[in-house]
Amino acid sequence: MANTSDFRNGLILNHKNNLWKIVEFLHVKPGKGGAFVRSKLKNIRTGQVVDETFRAGEKVDVVRVEARNFTYLYNDGNSYVFMDQETFDQIHLSELQVKDVLDFLLENTNTTIAFHGDDPIEVRIPQHMNVKISETDPGERGNTAQGGSKPAVLENGVTIMVPLFIQIGDTIRVDTKEKRYIERVKE
Repeated sequence: MANTSDFRNGLILNHKNNLWKIVEFLHVKPGKGGAFVRSKLKNIRTGQVVDETFRAGEKVDVVRVEARNFTYLYNDGNSYVFMDQETFDQIHLSELQVKDVLDFLLENTNTTIAFHGDDPIEVRIPQHMNVKISETDPGERGNTAQGGSKPAVLENGVTIMVPLFIQIGDTIRVDTKEKRYIERVKE
C-alpha cells in the first residue's frame, strides 16, 4: 500500500477492480478545505482515460510490475511477435496491447514489456530512436537549422516536421513520445 504522495507518471494502480496507469497528476492545496490530488488515469486493458480525484494522503494499491527486455520480430497479420532477450521465448501480443507504440514499432526494435504476473500489460519503446527519411521535399541550398521546417515521411510511415536541410535517405533522431525531430545523425 502506498499513498498519494508516492504518485508519479507511469505508476500503475489497482483502482476500482482495474489496472490504471497514472498519465498525469497535480497536487492541489486550495485556500479552504483539505488538499487533494487531481489525476488522469488510463485503463491498461481498454485505453480509456478518466479524471480521478484523491484526498491527500489517501491509501492506494500500487501494482508491482516486472519489466523484461524483448526484441520486436514481426507482425504475422493478427498479432505482433516479440522475443525474450534472455530465454528466446516468443510471445504474441494483439494490436490493442501495442497500439500506444505502434507508430515506432520497427522490426528488431529493442523493447521493454511490463508484466503483472504472467499478463503483459504495457510495451515500452526507447524515448529516442534513429529512423531514415523515406519521403520529403528537396531542401534549398543555403538553408540552415534556423530556417523553416517541412513535412517528412519516415521509414515507418509517420509524418513529422523536419528542418529544410534534411534530405531523403538521411537518418534522424526522433522523440517517440512527442513525434518530433531532435537532430540529424551522422553515419
